[in-house]
Amino acid sequence: MTVMTLRIPDDLAPAIRAGAEAAGLSLNAYIVRAARRQAVLDSAQHLAALGLGDELCGEGDTL
Repeated sequence: MTVMTLRIPDDLAPAIRAGAEAAGLSLNAYIVRAARRQAVLDSAQHLAALGLGDELCGEGDTL
């Protein structure tokens, strides 16, 4: 596992902490989940830009 240092703006920190608490997740798990979701979206956009998204339609998975 890789350890990273993350700097969060002071005005955003309370919303992140509240979101983690509301989701019943640790702060770390909440941030990892958000990063993972963004990475999946970025990958999907890259595939779509390459024209590969149409081949995935109807396979049961949606974004």
